[in-house]
This record gives sequence, structure tokens and C-alpha cells, in this order.
Amino acid sequence: MVMRPNTLRLRSPADVVAAIPYLVGFHPIDSVVVLCCGGMDGTYAIRLDLTASDALLDHVTDLITRRRPDDVILAGYGPGARVTPVVERVGDRLTRDGVRLREVMRVEDDRYWSYLCTDPACCPPEGTFVDVRGSVVAAAAIAGGLVALPDRDELARMIAPIGGEAMRQATLQAEHRLASWAEAAASETARGTESDDECAGSGVAAPVGSAGASVARGGMSRRVAEEGVRLVRLLIERARAGGAPPTDDEVAWLGLLLVNLRVRDEAWVRIDDGEIGAHIGLWRDVVRRVAEPYVAGPASLLAFAAWRAGEGALANLALDRALAADPHYSMARLLHELFVSGLPPWSVPLDITPEQLDEAS
Repeated sequence: MVMRPNTLRLRSPADVVAAIPYLVGFHPIDSVVVLCCGGMDGTYAIRLDLTASDALLDHVTDLITRRRPDDVILAGYGPGARVTPVVERVGDRLTRDGVRLREVMRVEDDRYWSYLCTDPACCPPEGTFVDVRGSVVAAAAIAGGLVALPDRDELARMIAPIGGEAMRQATLQAEHRLASWAEAAASETARGTESDDECAGSGVAAPVGSAGASVARGGMSRRVAEEGVRLVRLLIERARAGGAPPTDDEVAWLGLLLVNLRVRDEAWVRIDDGEIGAHIGLWRDVVRRVAEPYVAGPASLLAFAAWRAGEGALANLALDRALAADPHYSMARLLHELFVSGLPPWSVPLDITPEQLDEAS
């Protein structure tokens, strides 16, 4: 997954080793990282597991080649026996297609070894030590708002469900509330059908019962959309202002209302780059707390927000949660195709505003 980092000045291989955990969001383990510098898309990083399939490696290297970076740095993380074959495969594919490899290295236990340098004076056989956490690069990354978690599992735990009895009760109450709305709509339909029958008996033309039911369903959908749009706007404004996170009741009610696509789209079009951190914080909190049957929508919104912010690892983890909850969820499937395409987030602007969405509804 491609990430767009903040500006970091990297003057040496040691600086690169210190920067990579902050560019990918965590300290890589059993990974190969491709750092692409310059070219049409600026600087970005891609991380793959050492166990990635040849098909995935081919896909990623093809994406990199088509984007024509000025230079590429490869860094494999782990023991040499596992890292070297993967790094060689990736490097061979890139150089075959005319990509220049500025550096190729292996990193393990705060040391790195260069595959390109054979001079023991600068690249000793025991490796070169790098104080990743105490380096100037790390300090600059942290000052710029970048974070390096201990590993990918720690990032996954940040969006893992936390459940709890209070949340379960809030969800039951929200479901009962929505069911009462549906019952009220059904009662209106029944009354409308009785009126139609009376009119038919008197010879007065009237809509058929199915049309009345359609109107009632439309009214229910509008009621859900209006309530959901109101709640989405409230919670987003609160998050942008640094206010309190949603209550259990708000999270439960929001989860149900987001099933309505108008509500989901309201949240989607409001994810703007200027306040992207607030959106990530809001949807990460909702994803952790909402009941699993309702997680596909919030998880897809988190995936999109993280992708727009250049937080590729978080975006992929959120997308995994969305697809696990509902493999056919339309937004999640669309995001999957977008992520696989390799398009950088800054090249895919949202083409609709909240005001235009209101007009289209």
C-alpha cells in the first residue's frame, strides 16, 4: 500500500533505516519495503510481507515502474536467508524495467547490511548500527506527527473490537427504536390500505395497496436518512472541534443509520484532507465499539480516511475488517479496487460536495 510521508531529509542509509518505520506506521518485521523517491508522485513507500506471492510482487513492481520514480531504495527486514531471495526478486524485476536502485539493504536488530557496497570500511560484515528511536530523523518524524508502532499487530489492535455489555445494551435499544419506526410505517400502510378498500367499495378511484406500501417505505427511508445525516454532521463537527467521543448510544444508533446509503455517503463526502485526523479518530473509535453486524460502513469510512491521509497500513486493516463483516459491501469492494490500482490518494479527489449530495437526494 502506498503512503505519502511528511517531509523528512534522508542523507544516508542510516537515515533511511531510521525513517522507514515512521513512513509505514510501524517497525517492519519479516517485510520488504520499497521506498520510491522523486518522479511524478514524489516520495512514497510500499511494504510487503516476505511471504508475498510472485503475482503480488509482479503487480507492485509493475505499478512502481509505470510511475517512474527517480530512485528506489529496497530494504528487507529479517534474517538473510529469508530476506535475500525476496529482495533479489524485487530488485531484478525493477532493474529489468529500467528503475534505478540507489540502495539495497537488509535490516535486522537495529543493524543494516548493504547488498551493493562491498567496502568493509563503510559496510562492515557485522553490519552498521542505527539508533532508530533516538535518531535525528526519528525526532523530526515525531515532530511532524508521524508515529511508528512496535509492529503491525499493534496497529491492528488499535481497531480491534472491544465490545462490552454497555455497548450490547445500547445496540439492542437502537434496534428496538428502529423497529418501532418500522412498525409505525407499517401501521400507516395498513391504514392507507383500509382507506383504499373503502374507496374502491364506493366506486371512487384510489391508489392500489402496493403503491401505498411503497410510499410508506419511502417515508421510512427518508426518516432514517434525515436522522442519520443530522447525527453524522453532529459527530463530525464535534470531532473537528476536539470534543468528546460519541457515547455508546450514539455509536449504536449511528451503526444502524449508516446502513442507509444516504447517511453513509454524507459521512464519506465530508472526509476532507484539511481535518483528516479528526475523521480518522472518529471512525476508528466507532469501528472499535460498534456491533459487528454494523461494522462494514464505519470500517470503510475509516479505510478511506486513512488512505486519504497516506496511512496505508491502517487503511488496509480497516478494509479487511469491512470485507470480513460483509464481503459484498459496495464501498469496501470499490476501495479494494482503488487500493489495488496503486493510485496515490492525492490523485483521486472527491468530485461531490455535501451541498451537491443534498441537492441530489
